[in-house]
Amino acid sequence: MNINNINVNKNPISQVFDPDSKVVFEIPKYQREYTWGSREWEALFDDLIENDDGYFLGSIICINSATDTITAPKFEVVDGQQRLTTLSLLLAALYTTLNSYKELLDEDQQSDILQLKRKLVLKKSQDEIRVVPQVQGNNRDDYLGLLAKIGVIPKRPMPKFAGLRRIEKAYNYFKKRISTVFDEVSEKVPEMFKIIDKVNSAILVMIEVSNHSDAYTLFESLNNRGTPLTSVDLIKNLLLARLDVNGEGNIDYYFSRWTEILSNLGEEYSDQERFFRQNYNAFRKTLNEPFLKGDRQYPLGTIATRSTMLDIYEKIITKDPVAALDMLSNNAEIYAGIISNKTENLSNGLRESYLDLQRVQGAPSYLLIMYLVKHQEYLDITDDDVVKICKLLVNFFIRRNLTDTPPTRDMTRIFMLFIETIEQNNYHNAEIYNSLRNTLISVSASDEFFEEKLRGPVYDDNSGATRFILCMMAMRGMTRENVQDLWRKTNSNQYVWSIEHIFPQGSNIPDCWVKMIADGDHDKAKEYQSLYVHTFGNLTITGYNSTLSNKSFAEKKERKDNNGHYIGYRNGLNLNDDVCDKEEWTIEIIKNRTDRMVKEIMEMFAL
Repeated sequence: MNINNINVNKNPISQVFDPDSKVVFEIPKYQREYTWGSREWEALFDDLIENDDGYFLGSIICINSATDTITAPKFEVVDGQQRLTTLSLLLAALYTTLNSYKELLDEDQQSDILQLKRKLVLKKSQDEIRVVPQVQGNNRDDYLGLLAKIGVIPKRPMPKFAGLRRIEKAYNYFKKRISTVFDEVSEKVPEMFKIIDKVNSAILVMIEVSNHSDAYTLFESLNNRGTPLTSVDLIKNLLLARLDVNGEGNIDYYFSRWTEILSNLGEEYSDQERFFRQNYNAFRKTLNEPFLKGDRQYPLGTIATRSTMLDIYEKIITKDPVAALDMLSNNAEIYAGIISNKTENLSNGLRESYLDLQRVQGAPSYLLIMYLVKHQEYLDITDDDVVKICKLLVNFFIRRNLTDTPPTRDMTRIFMLFIETIEQNNYHNAEIYNSLRNTLISVSASDEFFEEKLRGPVYDDNSGATRFILCMMAMRGMTRENVQDLWRKTNSNQYVWSIEHIFPQGSNIPDCWVKMIADGDHDKAKEYQSLYVHTFGNLTITGYNSTLSNKSFAEKKERKDNNGHYIGYRNGLNLNDDVCDKEEWTIEIIKNRTDRMVKEIMEMFAL
């Protein structure tokens, strides 16, 4: 863990909420709203009451966001907002309860009422509160309304339905728990101060860092919560905080634009996080231009990884948050088409090409596609050119996924360096396709090695790539009369059409297959199964895999459903033509069919 300027202090609550301190803890806008409920309130209160003084409450992570640290220290709370907000509500309940016993207190004890008040609102201030909740879910308005109701700050209207929300519910919970403790003792005042002492002595570790990147690094290293903030959450918080500080118009407008970005990227966090990495990696030259000093070509970083991404975007956003938001918004819209989250403006050719790229696990190339589409006019390439490039990439990924060449660790850099090649050589139009083709050939496995892998146990090596190849072969022979959607999925996200092993792959080979494939020799059948069952010659696709299973070859071929429709190998796919014309299934047939299919595949996916 590499963090600069980190300050770690182990402080009692009496010091964190020091009545004489001017420190303010502010929860940034659009963080998650206050979510703690009765289970967490109960655990906190029980832990404080049942343990000795000095009980450890956990840690909080803050960024010192004040411009004038001498007169008004302000900490942006990026982790620990639930705990801080809850502690302040407990202190509010203690203040109200102690104030209700005011007449029973001596002069020194009455001063403790003011001390409790100053834990919640700054000294010599009427309404500058110590903990500033974020605005979601009416948290801040409810909190201010509560403090006004109990007399900590000047009167203000109480928000409607505040009693139904968590802020006031938490306060009422602690009031009730304190009252329950009092019911069990005769001396109320000593018990009251005993509770206050327990709270004051409890320990919080306050970790102060200088930027959001360091905060995220700490999350990665120290997080033990159920729902940690992600790097995308922190980019959002940083962006909106900068827009708010700079007074760049209506913060709600910018939040709506951020929401649109995430809507384009979809709900899958992996897609969101990959976009932010690939966005920088695709456009790093342009993004680095405002930061150029000396000889460093990429002062922001040569590549965005999961560990460097936040640091890169923090610098970009701090430089110009409006430009950063515009850039992210425009590029996310392009990315939405590539990952098929927004396809209404795409031609059929582009849509199918992007889908094929997804199906062959071609995500590393999305950064190149995004770059080409964004600069399509300047690069003088049409949609048809992009389709042609996608087809080339599909062929590349089929070969790569079966040969593991080039290795996964090199994939991102290959496409980043190709973008750099385009920029350095000022490539346009056909030059881009030809150069990309040469690049992919140079890093791919040889045709000989690709063919060797195709002749092996492909299903075992990569079932996803194998299924894609079988589907593409089947689609080549489809006519208007037998069109099938081979990519259709069930409600459980499983493909309806799945890979079928003609000679069964199960460990218990049925006797009918032992007789056909090995003339009744079980050991020989097992040997043949280990050598040929996962090869292309023994594979096809069917929409009724579970109904075929270990049935005999004849049953698999001729099987019909209740309506008399063929659901076996006579299902209309040309892929099965050379299966249906056989009366038996033998090793020689499997080997010959593998030869034919491998030759066709080599032609289909040539670079």
